[in-house]
Formats: sequence, structure tokens, C-alpha cells
Amino acid sequence: MSDAALAAHLAKVAGDILLSVRGSRAFSGKALGKAGDETANQFLVHAIKSQRPDDGLLSEESKDTAERLAHKRVWIIDPVDGTREYGEARSDWAVHVGLSIDGVAEIGAVALPGCDGGVVLRTDNPAPVPAYDGPPRLVVSRTRPAKEAVAVSEALKGELVPMGSAGAKAMAIVRGEAEIYLHSGGQYEWDSCAPAAVAKAYGLHCSRIDGSPLRYNQTDTYLPDLLICKPEWADKVLSLVSELSD
Repeated sequence: MSDAALAAHLAKVAGDILLSVRGSRAFSGKALGKAGDETANQFLVHAIKSQRPDDGLLSEESKDTAERLAHKRVWIIDPVDGTREYGEARSDWAVHVGLSIDGVAEIGAVALPGCDGGVVLRTDNPAPVPAYDGPPRLVVSRTRPAKEAVAVSEALKGELVPMGSAGAKAMAIVRGEAEIYLHSGGQYEWDSCAPAAVAKAYGLHCSRIDGSPLRYNQTDTYLPDLLICKPEWADKVLSLVSELSD
């Protein structure tokens, strides 16, 4: 099985597991989120170690060690991206299974188990991003919209679209539901590795908000900001962000 096919399969199965945990009604509230995280993480970690024993691994839900830094290939996973949305039975949460090669998000899959009966976006099966000629739509946090995103939206006379998890926001661009995902409120590598890999495969722009590359499998896993957008908006958004920081 290819790396991309493995990523897609694992993301899909982990999503199914999470739906089963939620459907069991054995947990509620924060306990549901914790149970989902732990169960999906256990599956993903064991599966990756079994299928790719020579690769490194970084997961939000496992203790990080320096061992992964010796590997060129490192799987970076987030078993439940958007734990709050998962617990609330919303659709805007995701499962991330990404593969970083030499520090670059090259391969991956993002599952959206709550959408349309289950959707998996993957790097080996990209499709054209739907066209849209209206004012740009910017996906932002449901509770804490980034000030840069708000300012950019105002400058472009765009529309803010509140949404849950990072993966759901990034895939909204891939699916043609929005044009710009600008985040500056703090994230970690597992929040964007798989989404960035998928977005790049679909021909979208992916970078830090200063235009520099997104780098993965770093000693410090904090990766505070990113921009994923349709290519035609990249230069304008980066210029506006630069002006805001001056």
C-alpha cells in the first residue's frame, strides 16, 4: 500500500472509530473528547508502527521524544482535530494523518467523518478546486477570530465564515467553500501537516503568514501561524499581513 493510500485508509478508519465511540453513549462532555482522542490515537499509533516501522512518529496525544528527529520520514497525526466540535456532534472536526519528508508536508489525508456521510481528502487523488468569483470568504475560529484575518477580510471586503477545527477550515478551501484560511493564533505541527499536504496537492498556496515555508519535524513542534488559500489571493493577503505588522 502506498503512503498516500495508507494515510487515507487510517484517517477513514480512525474517523469511523470516533463515530462509534460517540454513538456508544458511554461518554459525554469532556470525557467523550478524551475517550475519542485516546481510542483513535491508540489505533493510529499501532497501525503506523506496524505498517511503517522504520519511520518516525509525532502525535498530539502521545508523549513526544527526540527519537523522531533522526528520521527523514515522520508521520504527524492528530487523532481528533476539533475535540470540542467532535463532542458537540458538529461536522467541523477532522482526523489528520500526515507524512513529513525532510521537514516538508508531502503526503497525507484529512478525514471529515461528520460531513456528507464521511469525506476523506487525500494527496493522491486531487480534484480541481471549485471556482468562485464573489468576494473572498475567510474561514476563522468560531470563538477567537485572528485579528489579522479580520483586518484582511475588511480590506478585501470579504466575508468571515466561522468554523471549528483547523482541518475543517483548511479543507473548506480545498472543497471550494471558502478562499482563504489565515491563522495566527498559535498551532502545532499536527494541526497543519496533513491539511497542508492535501492543500498543496490540490494546487493551493501554503505558507507561514510571512510567506516563509511551513517546516515540520522540528525540535520545537510549535508552528504558530499559516496561510492556506487559492493561489490568486496569496500575494495580496501576504502583502496585507506585512502591512499590518509594520
